[in-house]
Amino acid sequence: MPAVSLLFTSCIKYQPRPLSAPVIEAHYRARKIDNEALRKFAQSAGWKTWPPTVLDLNALALIASYYSPDLDVARAQIEIADAAIKTAGARINPSLSAGGGYSGQPDAHAIYAISPSFTIETAGKRGYRILEAEKNADAVRLSFAQAQWTLWSRVRSALIDYAFARQRLKLLSQARDLRSEILEMLGKRLSVGEASQPDVDVYRLDLLRAEAALETATGDLSQKRVALATAMGVPPQALKTRNIEYRLLDTPPPKISLSLRKVQRAGLLHRIDIRRTLVEYAAADASLRLEIARQYPNIQLGPSYGFEEGFARYTFSAVSALPIFHRNRGPIQAAEAKREQVEAQFLALQSQAIGQMDGALTSYQSAFKAWRQESKRVSTIQREREQAARRAMDLGQGDRLSLALAQLETNTASLAQLNALVRVQTALGALENSVQQPLAAGIKVPEAPTVSPRSEVTR
Repeated sequence: MPAVSLLFTSCIKYQPRPLSAPVIEAHYRARKIDNEALRKFAQSAGWKTWPPTVLDLNALALIASYYSPDLDVARAQIEIADAAIKTAGARINPSLSAGGGYSGQPDAHAIYAISPSFTIETAGKRGYRILEAEKNADAVRLSFAQAQWTLWSRVRSALIDYAFARQRLKLLSQARDLRSEILEMLGKRLSVGEASQPDVDVYRLDLLRAEAALETATGDLSQKRVALATAMGVPPQALKTRNIEYRLLDTPPPKISLSLRKVQRAGLLHRIDIRRTLVEYAAADASLRLEIARQYPNIQLGPSYGFEEGFARYTFSAVSALPIFHRNRGPIQAAEAKREQVEAQFLALQSQAIGQMDGALTSYQSAFKAWRQESKRVSTIQREREQAARRAMDLGQGDRLSLALAQLETNTASLAQLNALVRVQTALGALENSVQQPLAAGIKVPEAPTVSPRSEVTR
């Protein structure tokens, strides 16, 4: 009994951990980017000063990797996979049976017996079981890397949307001011008979449209800022007074530096889903080897000791299942089919990845070419029309209205250029997703630890 009591006292006790939605919400709304724990995390990642004066993509991605609940889910899956390895390596516990009694005959002795039982796994089942669990854990760790990439891509997309919304708001504000100025000058000309009422009405309607577009863009900028904060896992007020910028917005990689061969090589080397499928194939192969090993039955050894009628009795038994009715053919066939399925999935995924990279690169090159053409158009208008109107006004051969009209044309061309740049950056994001690595210089995906870096209480 003391030995049995000792065994039970070493058992793990249940620890309650209730979830409280109000507490979790309070912690979420209290998140900041200048707290001490985040500063230490940033320093461990190589940042010398934190927070930086300008939050660029690298800084925002680091914050997201610190606060992201998606990474917390992936971390929990890693813990489950690690526990599965421990479970797979566990040996079969021995069993113990004991019995006793007595006989009613005179001078009879007590009767008792003790029979332990030990199971010996054969054919290397335990090793194959551990190997399968380890490969599954490796696949889960690659799923964590996939979650890191997905998080980085989401933050990049939200930052791009925010940066474009801010630039669009700036251009629309300039357009509103120019149209207001033009309408004012036309109104003065109308009062002295140098302009017609239809011309004035056209520009008045254009001004109303410009004001409506500006109001819409203002609301859109606020929404994009909230979307960026949501992607990072922080409340919107955490970014309220921060200077956010994407320095490489108008300098996408030139298409000549992104050859098809380089992109395909980068994708096949870095795509996490391809690497994960290879690991899943290794896990399926280990599972097949385990099922094949299960054809061979385990052996149970049962030494026993008994005392009866004043005499000690020692016996030894060995028990093993006889593979008469089946030899584990069904599970073996299923494991073989599973391995073939993963192999087919890998081939399909590789073909799909190559096609996705080809299509994404073609789309990027086309968008890049269109953007360069729009940029040349803006430069031509500024050089040939706006500057000519400015020189004419300086020489007394032109007026302010001609210059304002030329500036408005430049503004319109700049909006078209911005829309073309939006398509370039969107195509670049699709291309980066196809190879699952950043293609712009100086941009990197932060290495998030598999153990949560947050020390705050979230439950």
